[in-house]
Amino acid sequence: MTTLNRWIPRLLIATAVLHFGWAFVQPNAWAAIAADGFVRSVVDTGAADYFAREASVWFMVSGVALLALGTLARHIVRTTGRLPAQLGWYLVLLGLALCAIYFPVTGGWPVLAIGVLALVAARRGADEGARA
Repeated sequence: MTTLNRWIPRLLIATAVLHFGWAFVQPNAWAAIAADGFVRSVVDTGAADYFAREASVWFMVSGVALLALGTLARHIVRTTGRLPAQLGWYLVLLGLALCAIYFPVTGGWPVLAIGVLALVAARRGADEGARA
């Protein structure tokens, strides 16, 4: 197991924690969402605070997805000693999409960078496996 294999899951989990934090620190609409009872509280696209509500929810949901990827990657590394290349490809595609859509100011850049690092780690792991 390489150092990079150990750090990719940590970076994903740290990114997830930052996402959770930003979901509640940024100008958000959690009080309004809670006041509306959570259920169907982000469906009125004509509401004055619709975009704040949507951003709040998407930051939290993205944090959950990144946490899931990070903890799953950690489990895979502990079990197999390496990362699968598909994790890197998923992160690269996600990062590229975010960077293209929200260019230049986006959190997609770190996701893209972690994806590239995951591909490097997967490649190194495959090379080590071929030598064994």
